Amino acid sequence: MNHTTDICTDERDLLVRLIGGDEEAFCELYARYKSRLLYFALKFVKSRDFAEDIFQDTFAVVWQSRRFINPDSSFSAYLYTIVRNRILNRMREMANEDRLKEHILTQAIDYSDNTRQTILGNELKNLVTTALQQLTPRQRQVFELSREAQLSHKEIADALGISVNTVQEHISASLKLIRSYLTKYSGTYADLLLLLICLNL
Repeated sequence: MNHTTDICTDERDLLVRLIGGDEEAFCELYARYKSRLLYFALKFVKSRDFAEDIFQDTFAVVWQSRRFINPDSSFSAYLYTIVRNRILNRMREMANEDRLKEHILTQAIDYSDNTRQTILGNELKNLVTTALQQLTPRQRQVFELSREAQLSHKEIADALGISVNTVQEHISASLKLIRSYLTKYSGTYADLLLLLICLNL
């Protein structure tokens, strides 16, 4: 049995214990994911306290909903989905979604609402399409299977005949390249655009 399989088996055992109400398993999963989830949240909220709140909320949901967790599904994908939703909710608390998206527009002309939405949609579409073209063919394939087909890392690995670690490396590298491109061409709104891509909006 390889190291990756050992990790997956270990996590599955922890999840089974968590589902049964084992607080020690909950604490171990909490510690295991804290650094990576905080790092992810900090890319968007830019505040350690803010990121900590989101992380705490995420694991509160995990504990409250533990009986509904599927130990055979990707737990990390489940966690990142909760974190992304929490981030978006916090953004909505500061301003409604339309205003956030409208800020991306650099146009100074007073367009009608319909025209603004059309321009915004085209701008986002063009930026994302061009950003994805910066990826290698395999990175783009993995990224699209993850974000568009909504496949788990394991499902992608099985479909392409590669390891889960390789899938994770491709997605991580893809997000870095996309963010670099968006930072160059969309300035201060790169983080928001990247979040929208992750949410597949």
